[in-house]
Amino acid sequence: MSATPQKNRATRRVLAAAAGLATVGALVAAMPAGAQDRGHGHGHGHGHKPRTVDVQLLSFNDLHGNLEPPAGSAGNVSETQPDGTVKAIPAGGVEYLATSLRTARKGNPYSVTAAGGDMVGASPLLSGLFHDEPTIEALNGLDLDVTAVGNHEFDEGAAELARLQNGGCHPVEGCYEKGKKFKGADFPYLAANVTKEKTGRPLLKPYTVWKKNGVKIGFIGVTLEGTPDIVTANGVKGLKFHDEVETINKYARELDRKGVKSIVALIHEGGAPASTSYNYDCDSPGAGDGISGPIVDIAKGITPKVDALVTGHTHQAYVCTVPDPSGKPRMVTSASSFGKLYTDTTLTYDRRTKDIVRTSVKSANHVVTRDQAKATDMTRLIDRWNKLAAPIASKPQGWISADINGRGSTAPEKPLGNVIADAQLEGLAPADKGGAEVAFMNPGGIRADLVHKASGSEGDGVVTYGEAFTVQPFTNMMNVVDLTGAQLVTALQQQVSGGNEASPKILQVSKGLTYTLDLTKSGADRVVAGTIKLNGEAIDPARTYRVAMNEFLAGGGDGFAALGEGTNKLVGASDLDLFNAYLAAHSTAAAPLAPPATDRITVIQ
Repeated sequence: MSATPQKNRATRRVLAAAAGLATVGALVAAMPAGAQDRGHGHGHGHGHKPRTVDVQLLSFNDLHGNLEPPAGSAGNVSETQPDGTVKAIPAGGVEYLATSLRTARKGNPYSVTAAGGDMVGASPLLSGLFHDEPTIEALNGLDLDVTAVGNHEFDEGAAELARLQNGGCHPVEGCYEKGKKFKGADFPYLAANVTKEKTGRPLLKPYTVWKKNGVKIGFIGVTLEGTPDIVTANGVKGLKFHDEVETINKYARELDRKGVKSIVALIHEGGAPASTSYNYDCDSPGAGDGISGPIVDIAKGITPKVDALVTGHTHQAYVCTVPDPSGKPRMVTSASSFGKLYTDTTLTYDRRTKDIVRTSVKSANHVVTRDQAKATDMTRLIDRWNKLAAPIASKPQGWISADINGRGSTAPEKPLGNVIADAQLEGLAPADKGGAEVAFMNPGGIRADLVHKASGSEGDGVVTYGEAFTVQPFTNMMNVVDLTGAQLVTALQQQVSGGNEASPKILQVSKGLTYTLDLTKSGADRVVAGTIKLNGEAIDPARTYRVAMNEFLAGGGDGFAALGEGTNKLVGASDLDLFNAYLAAHSTAAAPLAPPATDRITVIQ
């Protein structure tokens, strides 16, 4: 999901983009030998080979460094029961994902594992504190064969992405473990539609070919063309992002010319199924009827040379067929997020034509349940990094009386969104801190819930630094800017119009701002302009207001161009510092913070 990009923490603000782009050129040369040729399992013995071979494609997406099971409702998967009721199943965590994938591979000599991007970025403290080295190490252990880049792979810029691929210690913070140098990913990151502005050359490999016993499958990886709109300017400096369909079609032709006829596209862009249950049939009644969003048009435009699409970005679960340009159904899948699901797709490979027999493609999503055995190597990895993180992670920041839902809330106004916006307003309201009158928080930047149940030994209701970090992992600097009342109204309308019309992004607002959201209307009219008030007074279009927001929104991110028009900017503390200060100021063990009322946005449905 689009979200605030991870900003380098204070000590990390000196990643030199220029030096970084030079490093990136070495990526292809530095790819680990044979990384793209790994096959799992064992080959058949000699003798007559059958004409077709079933290749197992295991896939997942949007892990976001969630090595431990995600806490609270963000760690649940919805499953529709035979009687029509919906059950929440706790899922995710790499200890269980590893077991699920290893179990699924048994008896499948031809098995390849691929991912749809956002493996790292917006990660919980356990991974984020160490620039996601723990996650890359875990993915190596999961035997990932290939992944596309997602928008979050660019959170810390091209130089840091190159380091995640090639290895080497962090340029500012060095090596985290004595005598150990970070090895980098032993799988290729693919970025077919990302080129360097100066040279026009691809930033990373556009595609890779997986080979086993004469079976060849090409993988092309792209991120969404709109990545620059949802990542800070520093993260995409010197890069150009191209159309997903044109790019995939171009490289599919190139693979075809090289004799690779079986092709899978890994696309960090997705859709929204009509139901949030992972086992929903989005082909009922017709192919792809139950899915909407950008991936539908992308899938309809991609050449029939491509046999299946592994997608992501929207954090949704679906296994759909969408017709290709020739009208033939083609599999389009996504496995939710945070390692809660994996997709198992059977690709029947015809040795004579070297192509996939599309009519026999089968696919299903499976829950990564937490009632199976943990993979001991992943437990050891988590324990090792937790020891390094513990001195910072376990510090108490405040107390809560019950779960305060953020990521796990599907409502336009989220309880945790209100807490975060209030924290930003309170921290930046003093005249010497910016004189803020109202604060806005982008919903995609809230990465978790605050959960009452203890995550470790801290006790129920205690919010640790690690938990607060997991909610606000970007460490974005806060900005306070001048906006006119007219610009404020426009910004609120941009939540539900323009690029956000199909999938609204409802800003979380600080106390005092109220308005009505009428979802029965369309476009900008959904925000009822006459109802927008600040502290009970109608917004004056001509008046100037001091508005607090993170630097991502202040740059016009997430389609909020009006917020990017602010003037007289003052840079304040980081979002995480303000969040922690608010928890400390408003809670004690005896008087914990209660979930706030959600009464700022009146929703008509």
